[in-house]
Amino acid sequence: MSPFRGSAAFTEEWENFDFTVEDGVATVTLSRPDKLNALTFDVYADLRDLLGELPHVGDVRVLVLTGEGRGFCSGGDVEEIIGELQGMAAGQLLEFTRMSGAVVKAMRDCPLPIVAAVNGVAAGAGSVLALAADFRLVARSAKFSFLFTRVGLAGADMGAAYLLPRLVGLGRATELLLLGGEVEAERALEIGLATQLVEDGDLSTAAIDLARRLADGPTLAYATTKILLTRELDLDLGAAIEMEALAQALLMKSDDFAEFYAAWSEGRSPAWSGR
Repeated sequence: MSPFRGSAAFTEEWENFDFTVEDGVATVTLSRPDKLNALTFDVYADLRDLLGELPHVGDVRVLVLTGEGRGFCSGGDVEEIIGELQGMAAGQLLEFTRMSGAVVKAMRDCPLPIVAAVNGVAAGAGSVLALAADFRLVARSAKFSFLFTRVGLAGADMGAAYLLPRLVGLGRATELLLLGGEVEAERALEIGLATQLVEDGDLSTAAIDLARRLADGPTLAYATTKILLTRELDLDLGAAIEMEALAQALLMKSDDFAEFYAAWSEGRSPAWSGR
């Protein structure tokens, strides 16, 4: 446990999704399968708060995000969010849109690798949650849809217009965000939206295997790499090289770097500590 987590205690129970931690792997399972795991105001708020806590929980090294049942996440609940938004004042609407965006920012700022195991539909805000993860393992039956324009809203929502072009290119991002059409799993893999395509029955195992690989590896190196990837998106080359030089010099003083050399010298596999 980090000594710098602040004075508030960790949340012991999350009411709006299932949350487990096992041997360094945290799993968030969106748990409204009857509504394809549609998001509510409370789910957004809890996701934001959980992502703020996780980096300070010493026994968590990777996060898996998935959905219960036949869908990953169908976006905002039509009744509990979209209906409620109709009667809100402009200031309240801005509070909501900032909160939903804060979830994505927290995902990108979180130093832990995040694996999205996308089972079934990932639509609207659900597609952006998958987009904000570091890895997207996609079941063959999965479909993405950035459907914001189809409900009369901007396709640029929750950071989608920032993240998606950097993943699939401006042309494809323009197509996906303007037209809001469905992207089948095979095309998602083809254009770089999916990290890996697996059969439906193999998705859970593939997610566990990847999470286990990340949790058992040099987690400090992984965290630093993720942070640099995020921070360097808007830097020029000179600033990026300087940032990488500083980070690499610090990691050269890490226990893991010393452990690699010791293990190499002794002809064994490294025992990574993440320090």
